[in-house]
Amino acid sequence: MTAAEFWGHFSGSPLFWLVLTLLLWLAANAASIACRRHPLVNPVLLTIAGLVAILILTGTSYATFMTGAHYIHFLLGPATVALAIPLVRQWPAVKSAILPIVAALAIGSVTAAGSVILLGKLAGLSPDIITALAPKSTTTAVAVAISTSLGGNAALTAVCAIITGILGAIIVTPFMNAMKITDFAARGFAVGLASHGIGTARAYAVNATAGLFAGIAMALNAIITAVIVPWMLGWLG
Repeated sequence: MTAAEFWGHFSGSPLFWLVLTLLLWLAANAASIACRRHPLVNPVLLTIAGLVAILILTGTSYATFMTGAHYIHFLLGPATVALAIPLVRQWPAVKSAILPIVAALAIGSVTAAGSVILLGKLAGLSPDIITALAPKSTTTAVAVAISTSLGGNAALTAVCAIITGILGAIIVTPFMNAMKITDFAARGFAVGLASHGIGTARAYAVNATAGLFAGIAMALNAIITAVIVPWMLGWLG
């Protein structure tokens, strides 16, 4: 069997892409641990880069890749729901910070969506592109749903949401250190609101309290963004 035949035989199996994705993630996570969780050695970024390189070099379509990867995609729902477990366990700490949470959520959600809309208009971007970019700070599934319902480009929304998450996860630690913000609840809430799931994963890797508040911010921001983006697009339009 030639190398081409070998690849053709295995690459057509959904199990192959599922296993490959998991192996790349394990390797990326091991590299992150070896580098003491340095922000630039982000497991999600490394895994995506590795998969993109493989797909391009082998000429494999995204649809073929998703025949196996959709199993991981399905698990995003249960993983998000599982964030409620640490919330229940640390409810007293969350309850005591309810007013700062509400204030930060209101300001952060409006700023995250509003800044994109205003800057997009100043840059002369078309309405459909602005619509696609506006919900970028929510988790990808919610961002795509918001964008699609308003006539935005779903693919562009997904890409921007993922890039936002990765950039937030990379810069959050050095940025917070530079700003001398040491409260892990505040650090976590900020990255969860701005960088959704990927930022939340980074927060959990750094500190359990940061991860808890990042998860809260991610969930609440998704709800608020779904409500305010249509209104802001109409008002600022």
